[in-house]
Amino acid sequence: QVQLVESGGGLVQPGGSLRLSCAASTNTFSFNVMAWYRQAPGKQREPVAAIRRDVGTQYLLSVKGRFTISRDNAKNTMYLQMKDLKPGDTAVYFCNAVNDGVTYWGQGTQVTVSS
Repeated sequence: QVQLVESGGGLVQPGGSLRLSCAASTNTFSFNVMAWYRQAPGKQREPVAAIRRDVGTQYLLSVKGRFTISRDNAKNTMYLQMKDLKPGDTAVYFCNAVNDGVTYWGQGTQVTVSS
């Protein structure tokens, strides 16, 4: 059973930065897709950024230029570097990975952007 564990969330002021990490219990090289999703209160979960073996990185339009997704297969870890955070970025952020048609989720980490 693959496990994904997020960390790095917290409270940050508008304009601040955070780096989220997603540690996998298996070799991340095996994942066709790794992604970050977020879910704000009362809203549906939405994809924020993805890193795909075939096409590279993709971003939600509202975070493009502010967020950077990356993965370190040697450490079995995926990252989401977030800068210039806005109150609208407040949400629970989830790690997601897909391998051979099976989707895995982390438990989520809270990001709150507030002054």
